[in-house]
Amino acid sequence: MTDTITRFYQKQLPDGRLQHNILTTSCPFCKEKQTKDTGNLIVFLNRASYFHGYFRCSRRCVPGGFPLHFGRLKKIPLNRVPGYDPDRDYGVRQVNYPTKNINSDILGFMEKMTDRLVDRFTAIGVGKDVLTEMKVGFNGRYLVYPYIQEDGNCYSARCVHPDKPEDTFWYGNEDFCQPPYTLWNGSDIKCCENGSLAITEGEENLLLLKQLGLPCISLPVIGELEMLDPDRFQWLSTLFLFVNHNPESEAAARLFAERVGYKIRIVRWPEETPSKYTITDLARDRGEEFGATAFAMIKSARSFSPFGSPEHEHLRFVEQLRLESADVFTSMRSNFPKLNRALDGIHGINIMGGVPKAGKSNFFIQIASDMAAKEIPVIYYDFENGRQKIYMRTLCRLSRLTTKQIKSGKMDNDEQQRLHQAREELKNMLPWFRVVNERRLSPELMRRHIDFLRHETRSEYTLVVIDSLHKLPFKDLSKRRTGINGWLRQLEAIRDELGVSFLVISELSRGSDGQYDKRPHMGSFKGSGDIEYSADNAMVLLPRWDPFDTTPPEKRINDLWLVASREQSPGLIASYRLDFPYWGFVEQET
Repeated sequence: MTDTITRFYQKQLPDGRLQHNILTTSCPFCKEKQTKDTGNLIVFLNRASYFHGYFRCSRRCVPGGFPLHFGRLKKIPLNRVPGYDPDRDYGVRQVNYPTKNINSDILGFMEKMTDRLVDRFTAIGVGKDVLTEMKVGFNGRYLVYPYIQEDGNCYSARCVHPDKPEDTFWYGNEDFCQPPYTLWNGSDIKCCENGSLAITEGEENLLLLKQLGLPCISLPVIGELEMLDPDRFQWLSTLFLFVNHNPESEAAARLFAERVGYKIRIVRWPEETPSKYTITDLARDRGEEFGATAFAMIKSARSFSPFGSPEHEHLRFVEQLRLESADVFTSMRSNFPKLNRALDGIHGINIMGGVPKAGKSNFFIQIASDMAAKEIPVIYYDFENGRQKIYMRTLCRLSRLTTKQIKSGKMDNDEQQRLHQAREELKNMLPWFRVVNERRLSPELMRRHIDFLRHETRSEYTLVVIDSLHKLPFKDLSKRRTGINGWLRQLEAIRDELGVSFLVISELSRGSDGQYDKRPHMGSFKGSGDIEYSADNAMVLLPRWDPFDTTPPEKRINDLWLVASREQSPGLIASYRLDFPYWGFVEQET
């Protein structure tokens, strides 16, 4: 069965011969122009092709294009042309063009084109017919490429030395020597409505693609790609980015694809392609095979999809399964057995709230240092205590000595030996235990810290402790809630992208009476409604003791509650006795 576009062309070109999805007939536009030699009109009608419906004249009497462009040239009412949209404004963009142009200058430059330069282009595969179509000229020293605007006039031209392509300058109206007017052959955008178009860099690359019969536009330098307005391409179906093989060009192509979206297909160079390779280099090297090679590259171009390829997704899934079955994943556990059972290890985002002075920091310092001692990389972002206090409390817990004893130096031999051993343990732990007090922390800096520590420790997993969520830096302190929620979004992204585990301390809200709730729940957390959505596990540490009673510190008990979890059942995790005066906790058996 024929499709709408094929039927349209067959009706308009009744004498055409359709063979192998290509319709060929004598060019009606050559006849209208009464040219000396009539060319053939070639229409590509392979429905599986991105160029389905594209037509061009073998004599290049008119620019090639798709059905709407054909309809305009044939003066057919557009509502009878496939792809016409009655709700769309088909008018020309409103631009205040100057009254003076350089059209006559361009004709003069074309007349000065020498046989030597024509032979130069012929050597790389560009024929004289393409040079004439694109109005390429010569001013006696430089090749002149006219940048014709949408009104059909030329106001500026780029002059390029034929032997030194870096030697260039602009000729004509200065206002048209800069974006958005520095788009060569921009008229092809309108010719290709509802169809496909190639974008490249440099005039010479465009000439080669034009010689192949492809619709194409180009930029003088790839840096101007970021200045292209995506709205200019809204009526195109597909855009092929065919840029040079170098990091700058490929990065610019990716950034442009992110702005434009799904309709972009980036032409990939083969892995073995030399650096700084261009379409012109490809034409020189492949000779008669250039066309077949270029078309094969375009055909295999992949769309810039917001989704990973199915193959990539499968490999990623299998790799994650491997990582989660590895010893290092299962070793992401604290030295608190009941906590490990309740959470199934320290994975994902674990947020713990607690009343002031309940021991939240000490609880996480203990978990972090114990994991670092097992050579699991830990980054402790501290905005509460200071690096020295964290190290001192860790040293006290390891040595079973008080801060006063360590600072005074008054210890017996056994205590001296314990201190020496604890110092060695702390020293050996520090390559895996990094305390950061950076007050200008950002998600980007956090990612760099994680990448660095993973590289240094050759580990696939990292534990990040944040003390505390409410003291993370925000751009606008008056928008604390928005800032906290923004950070939670970033932690989710880092968790998913890098497989990082988080321990995050949060403050709790006071009730209307100024007191903290005795019964833990999700509404207890302060300043963020997103904690319940972001946290894989949300916990609350509540003391059983009153800060004003006479209970000895070493007998004070805290209960740790799991109030919400993606995988586990909420409830009491365990009770923890304050290990006074050694800045730690002991998980109770009952």
